[in-house]
Amino acid sequence: MINIGIIGYGKMGQIRAEAINASDKGRVICICDKSVAKSVSDEIAIADSPETMINDPQIEAVFVCTPNYLNKPLTKLALNKGKHVFCEKPPAFTAAEVEDIQKAELSSGMTLMYGFNHRHHESIKKIRTLVYSKEMGKILWMRGRYGKEVDEDFFKGWRAKHEFAGGGIMLDQGIHMLDLMIYLSGGFDEVQSMVSNLYWKADGIEDNVFVNLRSKKTGICASIHSTMTQWRYIFSLEVFLEGGSVILNGLKTSSGAYGDEQLTVKINKSHSASASYESEVQEIFDLDTSWTSEVLHFLDAVEEGSPIELGNSNDALRVMKIMDEIYRHK
Repeated sequence: MINIGIIGYGKMGQIRAEAINASDKGRVICICDKSVAKSVSDEIAIADSPETMINDPQIEAVFVCTPNYLNKPLTKLALNKGKHVFCEKPPAFTAAEVEDIQKAELSSGMTLMYGFNHRHHESIKKIRTLVYSKEMGKILWMRGRYGKEVDEDFFKGWRAKHEFAGGGIMLDQGIHMLDLMIYLSGGFDEVQSMVSNLYWKADGIEDNVFVNLRSKKTGICASIHSTMTQWRYIFSLEVFLEGGSVILNGLKTSSGAYGDEQLTVKINKSHSASASYESEVQEIFDLDTSWTSEVLHFLDAVEEGSPIELGNSNDALRVMKIMDEIYRHK
C-alpha cells in the first residue's frame, strides 16, 4: 500500500482521493490545503505547508492538485525530496519549464505522471485502438471542439488571473483536446493560431482560441476550437480516416454537463473487407471510469517500477511545445 499526500484539496484533490482510496493500491494519509481546518478523517493528517508534507518520511507519493502556478515548483520540490509525483495539468507555463522539471525527474529516478485524464475515458481508448489497428486506414484529418459556459463568478477565482493560471481557456481546457490529437496522430510540427478575447476582456485570459495543426511527416491536419463564449458545454472529437470516420460527441464527467459519450463509427463501403455496404455503429459510454483508470496507471508504475505510458513528462513536453507556438501568435 503506497502512502500518499495530496496538496490542494479542492474539487480535483477530492476526486483524486476517492480514486486512490478505491484502488486498493494506495491510501491518502495526509492532505495540505489552507481551506481545510480539520482532518476529513481520523486516518488523515493535515500538513501546515506543502514543504512539511513533502519532507514527511512516511509520504511516498505526492499528488499536486493546486492552482497552475504551483505545479512546477511543487513537482520539482517533491521529486528532489525523493517522492513520486502525480501532477494535474498544465505541467507548467512553458516547454522550457517542463524541460527543467525533466532534469529533476531524471536525477531523482522517481515516477512522474501528469493528469491528461481524457486519455483514460473508455471512448478514447476505443478510438485509439481503432486508429492504431489500421482497420480503417490512415488518419487524414481531425477536428476538435471543446467549450464551457462561464459567468462572472469564474472571474472571481484564480483561473481568471494570468499570474496564477498562465493562460485562459486553451491552457485550462483546450490542452486536453490538444493532447488527444497528439496522442492519436503522433504529433504536429506546424502550428497556426488565433487567440481572441472579445467578450470577457480579462488580461492574459483568452476566451477563444482557434488552432490549425499539421504534421510534415504524415500530412495529417487538425483543427481545434477552444471556447468559453459558446454559452453551452460541448465536447466533440472527430477523426476522419481513409476508410471512414470516428466521431465522439459528449464526455462523461462528474458534473454531467457534457452529456454521455456517444461514439459513432462509420466504415465506408469502398474500404470494407466485405465490399458491398457501408456500416455505421453507435455506442454510448455512460460511466466515467477515467479517474480510477488514471490513478491505477500511476500506482502500478510506482509499485512495479515500470514507465508511465499515458501522461509522462515527454507527453507533457510535446503538448507545451505546441502551446508555446499557439500563444506566440496571440
